[in-house]
Amino acid sequence: MIRANLDRKWLPLYEALASDVRLRILELLSEQPMNVKELAAALGLSSAIVTMHTKKLEKGGLIRTKLVRRGGGTHKICSLAVSRVELSLPQPEGQKRECQEIAVPVGHYTDFEVHPTCGLATTERIIGQFDDPRYFMEPERMHAQILWFGKGFVQYRIPNYVLPGQALEEIEISFEIGSEAPGVQADWPSDIHFYLNDTLLGVWTSPGDSGDGRGRLTPPWWTVNQYGWLKVVRVTNDGTFIDGQRLSAVTLRDIVRARNDWQLRFEVPEDAEHVGGLTLYGEGFGNYNQSILFRTYRSAGMEG
Repeated sequence: MIRANLDRKWLPLYEALASDVRLRILELLSEQPMNVKELAAALGLSSAIVTMHTKKLEKGGLIRTKLVRRGGGTHKICSLAVSRVELSLPQPEGQKRECQEIAVPVGHYTDFEVHPTCGLATTERIIGQFDDPRYFMEPERMHAQILWFGKGFVQYRIPNYVLPGQALEEIEISFEIGSEAPGVQADWPSDIHFYLNDTLLGVWTSPGDSGDGRGRLTPPWWTVNQYGWLKVVRVTNDGTFIDGQRLSAVTLRDIVRARNDWQLRFEVPEDAEHVGGLTLYGEGFGNYNQSILFRTYRSAGMEG
């Protein structure tokens, strides 16, 4: 993810976005990596013009290119380099905030109870065997970038760097998630529960376990769950929200504890209305190249 502001170093990024053709290229690359010739054919433009546009996108940090041997020749393959761009505009002095971000790989859970179908994988291989919960204790799990289970939970402990006396204003958690069906199944609802410090933040019903097309980042050897949905959960003084929609009345006051960590849990309980499991996608799987991102915002200038 790119987090930009009005520093002039970001001008190549803004220039890269200021073109209908380049936005169309980003849309095409969101479906699959392509070479310049393929992009040119899809856009109805010459390869020379498309090369100029891809250079601007690469300079802006939005795409990456690599040389690949294919069909007896060498091709420069273009793919998206980031999944999100955030722009922070200047705030009045009294409204400035500081952000602490922690990226938590999906395999770095500290507690779990999972039931088949279940499993984990790195970007190179399966960890252990499918549908055997014992492998969730395998030390190699720390390198997992995808995990899934039919019911149960995984829990993460995240360091709490907010000091006593500092004014916490918001917690933001983003992750890519979906259901878990045997194989894949677009219509496979699952009631996924989100907890923070043992407090239920709310329930989001995933519509299915997507297999309609490949995940943009999913390794070529992977054949089952392909991608999920990027969800952003925000806990504020006014309640908890998911993707901007109110999820519950839980506020910061309900979850803040005098402790050195945050406990984040993703759960599909066996008594839920829709027990469709869950899949968590990390870096190298799905459509968004990120771990679980945990952010705390506080007023700038506050002293501990």
